[in-house]
Amino acid sequence: MIETILIVGAYLVGSIPTGVIVGKIRGFDPRTVGSGNIGTSNVARAGGTSAAAITFAGDVLKGSIPVVVAQAAGVPHETIAWTGLAAFVGSICSVFLFFRGGKGVAAALGVWLAIAPLGILFALAAFGVVFALSRTMSLASMSAAIALPPVVAALGLPRQYLLLAIIMTALVIFRHRENIQRIARGEEPKFQPKREEGLP
Repeated sequence: MIETILIVGAYLVGSIPTGVIVGKIRGFDPRTVGSGNIGTSNVARAGGTSAAAITFAGDVLKGSIPVVVAQAAGVPHETIAWTGLAAFVGSICSVFLFFRGGKGVAAALGVWLAIAPLGILFALAAFGVVFALSRTMSLASMSAAIALPPVVAALGLPRQYLLLAIIMTALVIFRHRENIQRIARGEEPKFQPKREEGLP
């Protein structure tokens, strides 16, 4: 029973559309501007860096909190992995948005910050290098996701977590399929947040 509550609760928490909520507070809807995505990058384009920062923090928390709760409950690794996957799936397939959502990258970061903080350091390093070279958020995000499974394997984490990493990486890549097509055509925009009012 506790396992079911954790997994369902994780999905509902992961489904909270942080970007949409932040946008409504700031007077815009990220679904109607830019790429139409509700994640950090598009919120930055529509509402600036502060709105993006709040969105990013909220998305990370909705990935990490369910996993931390599951860990505190003392459930097996398998249940923790399912809980993390449920939170991630909620972020990309939200019940509150008619099963639409973002790309899931920030929520995935939250999940893995709770499960394997050391592994996240390597994924973030991959993200940082690719972003510095390309200034393309989607490419950097996919690079971080691709780096995760081998890092989890190298750290010797339980096989349930390795399977989780593989599934989440596959879903992140799938969610970026349109970005991949634009990258192939040389049409993917560089990251450029909206300038905040009152700033030079």
